[in-house]
Amino acid sequence: MSFLDKAKDLAQQGMDKIGGADKVNEGLDKAGELADEKTGGKFTDHIDQGVETAKNEAEKLDGGNNSAN
Repeated sequence: MSFLDKAKDLAQQGMDKIGGADKVNEGLDKAGELADEKTGGKFTDHIDQGVETAKNEAEKLDGGNNSAN
C-alpha cells in the first residue's frame, strides 16, 4: 500500500469517526464565514470556491454517502 493509499484510508476512517461529510461541511462553512469576516469580504469569491472544493473532496472521502451541500 502506497503512502497516498494509507493517507486516504486514514482520512476515510477519520470521516467515519466524526460523522461523515455533513459534519465536515458544517465546519467548512464556519471556517469560510470566519475567513470572510476576517478579510473584510475582500476574498469572498475565493473563499467560497475553496470551501466548495473542500466539500467536494470530503464527499469523495465519505464515499458519496452524505450530501455535500
